[in-house]
Amino acid sequence: MPDDLATIADPRFILLAWASGLTLVVGFVSLAQVVGPGFTWLAAGVAWFIGLAGTLAEDAWWARVGAVFLIVGLIWARNRPFAGVMFLVAGVGYLIQAALIGGWLLAATASLSLGGVTGEMLLGHWYLIDPSLPRWTLRILAGAGIIGLAADALGLAVLGGLPGGLGTVAFWILITTSIVIMIGVLGSLRYPAYSGVMAATGLSYLAVLTTLGATFLGRALVAGLGPFAI
Repeated sequence: MPDDLATIADPRFILLAWASGLTLVVGFVSLAQVVGPGFTWLAAGVAWFIGLAGTLAEDAWWARVGAVFLIVGLIWARNRPFAGVMFLVAGVGYLIQAALIGGWLLAATASLSLGGVTGEMLLGHWYLIDPSLPRWTLRILAGAGIIGLAADALGLAVLGGLPGGLGTVAFWILITTSIVIMIGVLGSLRYPAYSGVMAATGLSYLAVLTTLGATFLGRALVAGLGPFAI
């Protein structure tokens, strides 16, 4: 944990970790070559936009390096092996920048949880277009999201020292809800029909919202900011 706990609640920290996670997901999917460049253009573009505030900050050189590699990957998205490597490097650049702000542990857990959940939601749309695509990538991303959520909660509770009060109750409700939803995603993916992926994608929309809420609220509680200090 950083010496100044206020840094873990810095929106730039969370956005950079989120951009890192989603960019790493794009790199993984590109190297797996399970879908065409359409997913790459969408997901990488979203990741670039999410990380923009952190990239434009003063002395955010690692984030800028990440943004450059991300753009290179976008340009050569049709060359999936090359683009995948570019996205992995970009994701690491964003992650380093996030860690410099708020520490490695919570940067990594936020990257894993937000990247897994958001990546699963975006990739699910391509499976709705082509239900014949293999589902193993969706299962991996959903599992990564669950692991990231559990690790994030553990890090905030044990190392961060979550305070008592209604804010912490709300945090645990959001974390638990997010994990349950993603378990529901895994369950839906076991159903072989088209409706299975459709249900999983719909559930992941809800999980993105609850995961974001838990990520921001948990860090605000530990940092003791605003009304969350009560």
